[in-house]
Amino acid sequence: MWTEKDDQLHRSFEFKDFSEAFAFMTRVAILAEKQNHHPYWTNVYNNVEIFLSTHDAGNKVTEKDRKLADAIDKLI
Repeated sequence: MWTEKDDQLHRSFEFKDFSEAFAFMTRVAILAEKQNHHPYWTNVYNNVEIFLSTHDAGNKVTEKDRKLADAIDKLI
């Protein structure tokens, strides 16, 4: 579930192993490139955290972030 805090949407994902986490990140990267909206994210082994905000809007959460978050959710 995405949470909104400090002008960011955030969600953590846990996978079976590093390969699954990396595959997910690859799919997210393709979505982000298509939407021209690139997340801040971290990855440690099987955990991926994604933070979304719109830089052009003063680092606030916008419809652009919600659209990418919805698209990411459909990957799960």
